[in-house]
Amino acid sequence: MQTHFPRPDLIGTFHQFGTFGVPYQVVQPMRQTPQGWTVEIKVLETGERLEYSLEPFLNDPEAH
Repeated sequence: MQTHFPRPDLIGTFHQFGTFGVPYQVVQPMRQTPQGWTVEIKVLETGERLEYSLEPFLNDPEAH
């Protein structure tokens, strides 16, 4: 298992859930699981902070 977060360049970036989803910001790496890394995100509309898998995140578009 890799011990260092593979995409530090993504921290602080803004994305959205799919093409028409709400925007969120990537706050920090969380942990590595057997399925891959998770990141903490902040949903901009609600301020809610969630743990989100890195793999689906890589398919989410940048927020505009």
